[in-house]
Amino acid sequence: MDQAEQLRMMMNKQNLISPEKFPRLISISSGKGGVGKTNIVVNLALALAKMQKKVLIFDADMGLANVNILLGLVCPYNIEHLLKREKKMEDILVAGPAGINILPASSGFLEIGRLPESQQHFLLNELHHVIRAVDILLIDTAAGISANVVYFNLAAEETIVIITPEATSLADAYALIKILFTEHGKRNFSILVNAARNSQEAEGVFKKIKKVVHHFLGEATLDYLGFIPFDSHIGEAIRRQRAVLDLFPQARCSRYFFEVARLLEEKKTVPVLAERRNLFGRLKQNLGFRGGKIGGEN
Repeated sequence: MDQAEQLRMMMNKQNLISPEKFPRLISISSGKGGVGKTNIVVNLALALAKMQKKVLIFDADMGLANVNILLGLVCPYNIEHLLKREKKMEDILVAGPAGINILPASSGFLEIGRLPESQQHFLLNELHHVIRAVDILLIDTAAGISANVVYFNLAAEETIVIITPEATSLADAYALIKILFTEHGKRNFSILVNAARNSQEAEGVFKKIKKVVHHFLGEATLDYLGFIPFDSHIGEAIRRQRAVLDLFPQARCSRYFFEVARLLEEKKTVPVLAERRNLFGRLKQNLGFRGGKIGGEN
């Protein structure tokens, strides 16, 4: 019996979460930075919270953690304090608007996938305990295709990829989808278009990336989750370190955030087998743990 199998059995013995009560795990990623990903995470969380959902945001961008900055929140502790056993999970969680909670990242922290396996096990175990009380866990990953991005996308059951009408955004989003599909077997992705002028432009952008994915990746599937229109209220909200949904609830973009949240609620995933409701088990199956390295990478 290998070490990963032993860890999986340990997790199963801890009476973690029954499949019926397990929250939705949704990663939100982008192929490149500057597409408004974190702003979408924050406002989507608020929209879901206003729909009576208990939401936790996991700021998993270990290089440029900024969920708290967008909301003007002070985070005295973060995930690094947790992994060093200096603080408990309840000490580092930060309360945000509309009842959402935030698990802060640590800028410049070591890649999660390169932590010792015991540390990864500890982190996922702690996550299991805290997500007992939520309906949805939104994982705000870093931009790009780093080991951390792969790690958290494979931990999540649902992946949303943010794109904009820019050609570079489409190319980098395709690169992210390609790696997750060809190297790790992730097949299903939701696409959310940001900063589009109108629905016609957004749908056109989606059709472009869908055509490329279908041509080169075949069995990978893309679902259209809608779009967020370009709106000057978003920039103003960012400058004032508030969520646009909170500061300008009647703005055009705010209405679209609610629409995306509604579509996301309607888009329920197919129930996952109970044994895959274990985060560590899912990562073990998708990544292959070898001494804490992803896929045996040196």
